[in-house]
Amino acid sequence: MRILSLADIRFPLERANGIQTIETCHALARRGHQVTLLVRPDTQRPARDPLAFYDLPPIDTLTIARVPVRGTAVLRRAQYVAAALRRAIGARDIDVVFTRDLGIASLLLRWPRKRRPPIVYESHGYAPVVSGLLPELLSTAPRASQLKERRLARRERHVWRNAEGYVTITAALARELQERIGAVRDVHVVPDGARVGPAAAFDWIGPSGPSPLVAYAGHLYPWKGVDVLIEALALAPSLRGRIIGGHASEPDLARLQAKAQQLGLAGRLEFTGFQPPAAVAGSLRAADALVLPNRATTMSARYTSPLKLFEYLAAGRPIVASDLPALREILRDNENARLVPPDDPRALAEALLALSRDPATAVRLARGAFDTASEYSWDRRAARLEPVLQTATDLR
Repeated sequence: MRILSLADIRFPLERANGIQTIETCHALARRGHQVTLLVRPDTQRPARDPLAFYDLPPIDTLTIARVPVRGTAVLRRAQYVAAALRRAIGARDIDVVFTRDLGIASLLLRWPRKRRPPIVYESHGYAPVVSGLLPELLSTAPRASQLKERRLARRERHVWRNAEGYVTITAALARELQERIGAVRDVHVVPDGARVGPAAAFDWIGPSGPSPLVAYAGHLYPWKGVDVLIEALALAPSLRGRIIGGHASEPDLARLQAKAQQLGLAGRLEFTGFQPPAAVAGSLRAADALVLPNRATTMSARYTSPLKLFEYLAAGRPIVASDLPALREILRDNENARLVPPDDPRALAEALLALSRDPATAVRLARGAFDTASEYSWDRRAARLEPVLQTATDLR
C-alpha cells in the first residue's frame, strides 16, 4: 500500500505523539508499504535528523516530507492543513490516508470519495471531553468554550460516520464512542507499542540492593499522578526514586521538585529532566520497579494507552500501576503487574515495599511483563493496522 500519514507536529518532536507517529510509520515501511509522513519542519537550528533523533535506521520505503510554515500558531495550522489537502485531494499515488488529526480527517471527508483517498482515523479520545478536561489535565491549558465543544462533537460524528476505517487505542474508548455517537460501526482497537527485545534477553535477577530504585518515565502533568508517587516515596524511606522526563519551560517540573523538597526527598529522588528517546530504555532497565501512577480521570480510565506502559513491559522490570480500566486492558494483577487503587499514596508505597521484600515475586512479575511485551511490539502494531488500511483501500 501507498500510505500518506498526516501529523501536524514539528518534527522531530520530543513528546509521545512524535514517538508513536514515527515508530508506527517506520514499522509499516519495514513491512513493505510505501509510507509518506507529512510533518512540519524542526524548529531547532541546525535541524535535527528525525531518524537519528529516534534512533531508527533509514529505509527506502519511508519518506519524511515537511511543510514550510511560519507566523502565528493559527497561520502555521492553516498552512499545514492547506498543504495536507493539496497533497491528498486528487492524488493518484496514495492508496490511503492515515491520521490521528480529527480536524484534517473531517475536512478530507467532506470531499467526494472519487476525489480523495480513503481515510483511516485513529482516535485517542473523544475530543469534546478531552477539550473540556484540559484545564484539569494540563497546568497551562485554557478552558474550552461551549461553542468549541459543540464544533468538536460535530467533527467527531462526521468522522465516525464517514471514515473508511476507524481505530482506537483502547477498547474503553471504542465503547464510549459507540455510546456517545450512537451509530454502530466497525472499530478496530490497536494499542500502542514499544521496541521489544528477544525472549532470551530477559536476565533480571531481582532488586540489586537494600535501597531499591523506583522509576517513572513520561510527562509530569497532574493527571499522570507523579504527585502520588512522590507522596508514596515519602512514606517509604527505604526506597529511592527517579523521575525521567519533564521540561524546564513547563511549570510541572518545578512544582514537583518543590514538592519533593518539601517532603524531604532531595537526597532520595532524582529528576533527570528530558532524555532522548534512545536513552529512556536504559534508564528504565536501571530501575528495580517501574510505576504508572495515573490518577482516576476520564483520560486515564478510558482513553490512555501510554507509551511508557509498553516501554515498561519491554524493560522487563516489575510494574506497579493504578487499577484503571484502560490499563487493565494490558496489565493483569499479580501476573504482569501489581495493580493498586489510584490516588492512594499509601497503597502505592506498600506495593513497592512488598516487592522490595519479596525478590521472587518481583522477578516473576518482571518476567510476566517482559513476556507480555512481545504482543505489543511496533511490528505487531503495524500488523494490526494492515487489515484496517487494506479494507479501507479496497473501498476506493
